[in-house]
Amino acid sequence: MSDWDDAINAAQRQGASIDTSKKFGAASNKQHSANKNTAKLDRETEELHHDKLDIDTAKMIQKARQNKELTQKELAARISERPQIVNEYESGKAIPNQQILTKLERALGVKLRGKDKGKPLVLTAKK
Repeated sequence: MSDWDDAINAAQRQGASIDTSKKFGAASNKQHSANKNTAKLDRETEELHHDKLDIDTAKMIQKARQNKELTQKELAARISERPQIVNEYESGKAIPNQQILTKLERALGVKLRGKDKGKPLVLTAKK
């Protein structure tokens, strides 16, 4: 038994009154309760989805790969990714990943992002 139980038993033996009351908010985890935005999120009717790679960029990847006379499997090996990833990017089904796009830009030598999209990639040497 704990010290608390001993104190209660001693008080009962002496005939003292023992008052028990529940503390407000005791034993409830308030830090993980729903926040005030829950109702707003419940009312949200918009369809949420991930953005896919636009078809222009997908065609650009495919055209650049064909100009370099590479297969999807060879390109995947050059960028250290699975051939399925290259296929998804070329078909426009992939969720854009900046790291993979950078690998593709370097392997194909073509800009795939930004205002110079479609132009040859100029690599600068690190100092």
